[in-house]
Amino acid sequence: GSSVKPIAVLVPAISEKLVTNSTVFEDVATTFDDGSEEGYSPIDYDDYRGSITLRQAVETSQNIPFVTIMEKVTPKTSIKYLKKMGITTLTKNDNSLALALGGLDKGMSPLEVSAAYATIANNGTYIEPTFYKSVVTSSGKTYMRSKQKSRRVFSESVAYILQELLTQPVKGSRGTATYCSISGIDVAAKTGTTNDNFDRWLCGFTPYYTAATWYGFDLNESIEFGGKNPAGLIWSGTMSKIHKGLSNATFTIPKGVTKVNICSDSGKIANSKCKHTYSEYFLTGTLPDGCLQH
Repeated sequence: GSSVKPIAVLVPAISEKLVTNSTVFEDVATTFDDGSEEGYSPIDYDDYRGSITLRQAVETSQNIPFVTIMEKVTPKTSIKYLKKMGITTLTKNDNSLALALGGLDKGMSPLEVSAAYATIANNGTYIEPTFYKSVVTSSGKTYMRSKQKSRRVFSESVAYILQELLTQPVKGSRGTATYCSISGIDVAAKTGTTNDNFDRWLCGFTPYYTAATWYGFDLNESIEFGGKNPAGLIWSGTMSKIHKGLSNATFTIPKGVTKVNICSDSGKIANSKCKHTYSEYFLTGTLPDGCLQH
C-alpha cells in the first residue's frame, strides 16, 4: 500500500531532483498510459483535492500525484533504489506504475521495509539488519561479532528533505498518522492500506529508532477496526514506550539544504501579497521561482 511511497517514489524523485516538496500536482481522476489497452486508472482513498503540493499529497496520502511522479522516475529506476535499500522480493511484474502505490507481486517484509525506512533515518546510509550485535562468553570474551554491511544510497541533504517531509502525516492538520506523535521528539511516519483493507501498515522513525508494523491475516481478509489503523495503533503504543524517558530530539539540518518561505497556493517563493505561506526545505539549487499568482 501507500507505505511504499517514501521509499519507491520520494527517495528516487528527490535524489534525482525531479520534484521538490513544493512541486504542484493536479490530483484529479486520471488514466495513465501503462502500455495496456485500458490504461492504469488508480483512485484516491478519499476525495480528489485538485491542485496540491507534494507536501499536501504526502499529508493526506493522495494517490494520483505519486503515480504522476513514478512516470517521471520510471519503475526501473525506482526498483534500482529499492534494491540498494535492501528490498529483495521484487519481481519483473513490479516494473509497472502500480509500484508507486505498493501494488506488488510478492509484497515486502516488515524487516526489509524497516531497513529501507532506516536508510532515510540514517541520513542516506543503508545498514543491513541483524538480530544480534555480538556473542560474549561467560568470561567476557567476545566469541562472535555481527558484521553488518552498509552502503550510502543517497546524500545527507536528500535524507533530511525526506525526514522533514515525512513529519507532515504526523504534524499536519489532515495527517493520516497524527496519533503517532511523541512529545518533544520528531516523528516521521507513513500509513499504508491495500485493496479491500487486506493489509494495514505503519512505517516510521524518530532520531532514535525506526519501526515497521504490518497488520493482516495469513489468508486475506478485510480488516475492520472501527475506522482506525490497527498497525498504526501498535506502532504508536510500542514506540511511545520505547522513547519514554529519552531526551528531546529533532532531525538535524545538514549542509546543502535551504529553507525559504513558500506560497501554499502556487508552490513558489512567497512575496508580500501571498496570504497563505509556510516554511519549506529544498536541496541547494532546486529553489522554485517567485510567486506570480499574487
